[in-house]
Amino acid sequence: MDTIASLFSFITTPVSWVIVQFHKVYGALFGPDTGWAWGLSIVSLVILIRICLIPLFVKQIKATRAMQTLQPEMKKIQERYKNDRQRQSEEMMKLYKETGTNPLSSCLPILAQSPFFFALYHVLNSIASNDTIGVINKSLLESAQKAHIFGAPLAAKFTDNSSKVEALQASLTDVRIVTAIMIVLMSLSQFYTQRQLMTKNVDTTVKTPFMQQQKMLMYVFPVIFAVFGINFPVGVLVYWLTTNVWTMGQQMYFIHNNPTPGSKAQAAYLERLYKHVTHRGKVSRRRDKVIIKAIVAKGRDRNEYERKFINGLNKAGLAAQSDGTVVKSETAVAAQTEDGTSATTAATPRRQQPRRQTKAQRQAAKPAGGSPSLSKSDEPEDAKPAAAAKKAAPKPGNGTRSKAQSGQRKGPQRPKSPSKK
Repeated sequence: MDTIASLFSFITTPVSWVIVQFHKVYGALFGPDTGWAWGLSIVSLVILIRICLIPLFVKQIKATRAMQTLQPEMKKIQERYKNDRQRQSEEMMKLYKETGTNPLSSCLPILAQSPFFFALYHVLNSIASNDTIGVINKSLLESAQKAHIFGAPLAAKFTDNSSKVEALQASLTDVRIVTAIMIVLMSLSQFYTQRQLMTKNVDTTVKTPFMQQQKMLMYVFPVIFAVFGINFPVGVLVYWLTTNVWTMGQQMYFIHNNPTPGSKAQAAYLERLYKHVTHRGKVSRRRDKVIIKAIVAKGRDRNEYERKFINGLNKAGLAAQSDGTVVKSETAVAAQTEDGTSATTAATPRRQQPRRQTKAQRQAAKPAGGSPSLSKSDEPEDAKPAAAAKKAAPKPGNGTRSKAQSGQRKGPQRPKSPSKK
């Protein structure tokens, strides 16, 4: 470990300087020799580092999503060139270059904070060895050795023997209880962070080897933290527990507001967005506009949750636009009734089909020989008896009709063919 620490010795002085500056602030509040002053100084160091790493964290999330999207294509390349490793690697690099994806981007936050981690470890190890380091002089060294967190010195480890712990003016039982609790919390926070990513922010419609790999890491990482945690000083455990809690909260916020398409988190987000938009009738937040704009641009490539969101807006009389805004639909608008309740009415009236007229109405509307048609009220008085008599007179052919009804065929009969003898 001394060799690794020496490689990061260039950052030891800045890390020790930041801790001392925070110690001056907290020392004035809680006392310079208290565990609160030194412990909060380490926590503040973590927060400062993680704030600086937020752009890398965003890049990590985007790289992870891009890798999830490329998994089907990568699987095809592996199956196509399974007997040619070199060609397989070339096609993989070509795919990464075409899509602008870097597999190492998902590891950037961990790699970026590794120098600070080893520098802090070296600083705390020097305090335990009674050696000055960076800007920590002899007086600050004595103050740090007196600092205890719940009875455990900052420089104490779970594997330390009783004599070394007594030299730091502490009890071995207190040190092991505190370090064991912190190791368990550190492992649990790491497990929950990875599980939250796998259960809520992964596209469930795509089953790829990448998901199996992430699921395996969900169980492997906590074990690694537990194994190596017994060799970490209490101050380093404070650092690592704080960074795990920060990662968990930061990821929770990111999943809540910018979920992966096709994931359960996206379904919950679109449901909240639907209620917000239908209640206000517009999109007020810029982040929501970006999400709606991306959904509209997909067209027929929308997933199940996105189609449900768009259809819900249409039923509510709203339409999502290509710029991310929402306007009232052209086919349905929301109207207010007299009692204040909303009712959806058609924007354009439905076309009424004309009623079918009878033959008499059509003849009455179309005059014969160009002369105007007469209605029943306009007929002459002497024409009415004649019409009644005409109606009462039997129509020709009634006998034929009666014969047809009795079983004979109507109309001219076909001559019977002569029977063959």
